[in-house]
Amino acid sequence: MKLAVSATGDELDAQLDRRFGRCSFFLLVDTDTMEFETIQNSSRSASGGAGVKAAQTLADSEVDGLITGNIGPNAFNALTSAGINIFTGASGTVKEAIEKYSEEELSQANEPTADGGSGK
Repeated sequence: MKLAVSATGDELDAQLDRRFGRCSFFLLVDTDTMEFETIQNSSRSASGGAGVKAAQTLADSEVDGLITGNIGPNAFNALTSAGINIFTGASGTVKEAIEKYSEEELSQANEPTADGGSGK
Protein backbone atom coordinates (compact mmCIF):
# COMPACT_ATOMS: atom_id res chain seq x y z
CA MET A 1 0.00 0.00 0.00
CA LYS A 2 1.20 3.51 -0.79
CA LEU A 3 0.54 5.93 2.06
CA ALA A 4 1.22 9.66 2.28
CA VAL A 5 2.29 11.05 5.65
CA SER A 6 2.30 14.77 6.44
CA ALA A 7 5.73 15.57 7.82
CA THR A 8 8.00 18.34 9.10
CA GLY A 9 11.06 16.90 7.31
CA ASP A 10 12.03 14.74 4.38
CA GLU A 11 13.13 11.50 6.11
CA LEU A 12 11.34 8.64 7.91
CA ASP A 13 12.62 9.92 11.26
CA ALA A 14 11.00 13.34 10.71
CA GLN A 15 8.12 14.29 12.96
CA LEU A 16 4.62 13.86 11.62
CA ASP A 17 3.09 17.29 10.97
CA ARG A 18 -0.39 17.48 12.47
CA ARG A 19 -1.37 20.07 9.83
CA PHE A 20 -2.33 18.53 6.51
CA GLY A 21 -2.58 21.46 4.10
CA ARG A 22 0.22 23.46 5.71
CA CYS A 23 2.74 20.67 6.33
CA SER A 24 6.23 21.08 4.87
CA PHE A 25 6.50 17.68 3.20
CA PHE A 26 4.60 14.57 2.25
CA LEU A 27 6.43 11.28 2.47
CA LEU A 28 4.94 8.69 0.14
CA VAL A 29 5.74 5.36 1.78
CA ASP A 30 5.35 1.84 0.45
CA THR A 31 4.16 0.05 3.59
CA ASP A 32 5.52 -3.31 2.39
CA THR A 33 9.11 -2.20 1.75
CA MET A 34 9.33 1.13 3.66
CA GLU A 35 10.80 2.69 0.53
CA PHE A 36 9.67 6.28 0.24
CA GLU A 37 9.56 9.34 -1.95
CA THR A 38 9.48 12.89 -0.61
CA ILE A 39 7.31 15.65 -2.05
CA GLN A 40 7.66 19.23 -0.85
CA ASN A 41 4.19 20.64 -0.15
CA SER A 42 3.96 23.54 -2.59
CA SER A 43 0.57 24.60 -1.21
CA ARG A 44 2.01 25.22 2.28
CA SER A 45 2.19 28.99 1.82
CA ALA A 46 -0.95 29.40 -0.31
CA SER A 47 -3.14 32.31 0.75
CA GLY A 48 -6.18 30.03 0.65
CA GLY A 49 -7.25 26.56 -0.34
CA ALA A 50 -4.04 24.89 0.88
CA GLY A 51 -5.85 21.72 1.92
CA VAL A 52 -7.58 21.23 -1.42
CA LYS A 53 -4.36 21.93 -3.33
CA ALA A 54 -2.47 19.45 -1.13
CA ALA A 55 -5.24 16.89 -1.67
CA GLN A 56 -4.84 17.29 -5.44
CA THR A 57 -1.09 16.69 -5.09
CA LEU A 58 -1.78 13.40 -3.30
CA ALA A 59 -4.44 12.38 -5.82
CA ASP A 60 -1.95 13.03 -8.64
CA SER A 61 0.59 10.88 -6.74
CA GLU A 62 -1.90 7.99 -6.68
CA VAL A 63 -1.66 7.25 -2.96
CA ASP A 64 -4.07 4.84 -1.31
CA GLY A 65 -4.22 6.62 2.03
CA LEU A 66 -3.07 9.54 4.14
CA ILE A 67 -1.82 9.64 7.71
CA THR A 68 -1.98 13.07 9.34
CA GLY A 69 -2.95 14.80 12.55
CA ASN A 70 -5.99 16.80 11.48
CA ILE A 71 -7.98 17.36 8.31
CA GLY A 72 -10.36 20.20 7.40
CA PRO A 73 -13.69 19.77 5.59
CA ASN A 74 -12.62 20.87 2.10
CA ALA A 75 -9.50 18.70 2.12
CA PHE A 76 -11.49 15.81 3.60
CA ASN A 77 -14.04 16.03 0.78
CA ALA A 78 -11.35 16.32 -1.91
CA LEU A 79 -9.41 13.33 -0.57
CA THR A 80 -12.44 11.09 -0.11
CA SER A 81 -13.70 12.02 -3.60
CA ALA A 82 -10.33 10.84 -4.94
CA GLY A 83 -10.74 7.53 -3.09
CA ILE A 84 -7.98 8.26 -0.58
CA ASN A 85 -8.52 6.81 2.90
CA ILE A 86 -7.68 9.22 5.74
CA PHE A 87 -6.18 8.25 9.08
CA THR A 88 -6.00 11.07 11.64
CA GLY A 89 -4.79 11.55 15.18
CA ALA A 90 -1.31 10.21 14.47
CA SER A 91 1.80 11.58 16.19
CA GLY A 92 5.50 10.80 16.54
CA THR A 93 7.79 10.21 13.60
CA VAL A 94 6.73 9.21 10.11
CA LYS A 95 8.15 5.73 10.72
CA GLU A 96 6.20 5.40 14.00
CA ALA A 97 2.99 6.52 12.26
CA ILE A 98 3.46 3.87 9.56
CA GLU A 99 4.09 1.23 12.25
CA LYS A 100 0.90 2.28 14.08
CA TYR A 101 -1.00 1.98 10.79
CA SER A 102 0.47 -1.48 10.13
CA GLU A 103 -0.51 -2.59 13.63
CA GLU A 104 -4.06 -1.25 13.01
CA GLU A 105 -3.71 1.31 15.82
CA LEU A 106 -4.98 4.23 13.71
CA SER A 107 -8.64 4.89 13.03
CA GLN A 108 -9.98 5.87 9.66
CA ALA A 109 -11.55 9.33 9.69
CA ASN A 110 -15.21 9.45 8.76
CA GLU A 111 -15.46 13.22 9.01
CA PRO A 112 -13.19 16.30 9.18
CA THR A 113 -11.27 16.81 12.43
CA ALA A 114 -10.59 20.56 12.06
CA ASP A 115 -12.52 23.63 10.97
CA GLY A 116 -11.95 24.90 7.46
CA GLY A 117 -9.12 27.40 7.16
CA SER A 118 -7.84 26.64 10.63
CA GLY A 119 -4.32 25.66 9.55
CA LYS A 120 -4.45 22.88 12.15
